[in-house]
Amino acid sequence: MKILVVDDMPLMRHVLINMLRRLEYKDITEATDGAQAFDLLEKHKFDLVITDLHMPKMDGKCLLNHIRETPELSDLPVLMVTCEDSKQTVNEMITAKVNGFIIKPFCLNTLQKQLSRIVKPE
Repeated sequence: MKILVVDDMPLMRHVLINMLRRLEYKDITEATDGAQAFDLLEKHKFDLVITDLHMPKMDGKCLLNHIRETPELSDLPVLMVTCEDSKQTVNEMITAKVNGFIIKPFCLNTLQKQLSRIVKPE
């Protein structure tokens, strides 16, 4: 499984990647914002995108919208990670067809539960 981790904070990317590795996911690529992530998505095939909501250049919602509007990417699972837990934000992401939502801070168990719900066994 090839996973794209998108977050503008290097520490958060590092934490997420370490958690994914502990869960036996090895093929992980990083992006620092939605614009870089979308560029990677156009050039390479990924099985899952884990993205932060708030980032410079292109935020997670905009990235999610671009993914859903691109026919060859529209079915790509997207897991949104954010420290914002307002009902309005969660509803906006659900309307934009996000596959899962994790509120920061979170633990390995939370990530594992979301992944098992989103990711189909190979």
